[in-house]
Amino acid sequence: MKETRSRKRKREKHGKPQNMASASSKITKSSSNFLDKMRARLSGGHFRMINEKLYTCTGDEALDYFKEDPSLFDMYHTGYQEQMSHWPEQPVNIITQWLKARSSSLVVADFGCGDARLAKNVKNKVFSFDLVSNDPSVIACDMSNTPLDASSIDVAVFCLSLMGTNFPSYLEEAHRVLKPSGWLLIAEVKSRLDPNTGGADPKMFSKAISDLGFTSTLKDFSNKMFVLLYFQKKEKETSTRKGIEWPELKPCLYKRR
Repeated sequence: MKETRSRKRKREKHGKPQNMASASSKITKSSSNFLDKMRARLSGGHFRMINEKLYTCTGDEALDYFKEDPSLFDMYHTGYQEQMSHWPEQPVNIITQWLKARSSSLVVADFGCGDARLAKNVKNKVFSFDLVSNDPSVIACDMSNTPLDASSIDVAVFCLSLMGTNFPSYLEEAHRVLKPSGWLLIAEVKSRLDPNTGGADPKMFSKAISDLGFTSTLKDFSNKMFVLLYFQKKEKETSTRKGIEWPELKPCLYKRR
């Protein structure tokens, strides 16, 4: 009888630490998951705040904003990549394939390049521009005032980067640096060019770009997330650039997930 009780006490003695360790492990894991969720919420909140700022200020204001705290740029692009991970297709991949189907001798200007993914995936010479440069290949500048020479570029790309309230000045800069017959490729969030949801009229947007000195060659609305617009710079300068009616492009504000 004493032997049985002794064995029982031994089992209880050895069993308690195992149970406690198991419970402690569960608490630690639960706490870690909670902290991860809180960090994700804070990160998402910061992204939405910065995103709204970029859509509602001018390019030079955005440049100053990131100069004051460059870490905000990394925070923004981390949130941006998380948002893009939910898209079934990436517009930069379509633009990449478009370039690969043409001569690698075409010189490209990527306005608002982000992580310079386009330059890393094509053989072309690509000038990558953005508000902050964390990569030697990226040139930090206001996209309305790049260091490129006039008529020096074959393809100008705006991949989800017409964000500032002065976006027409970005397109004017693209026109300046493009060679005659050079290509202008624009990928834009679909809701910004959907009048049914408060977006701009795509016909009015295309007309404004045409009045700037371009010819519309293709409009691709087949993707549910974004629109692709293709233009070519006219051979001869016909626009005075005065009186162009630019539609307002509403901010693309991401919902909390």
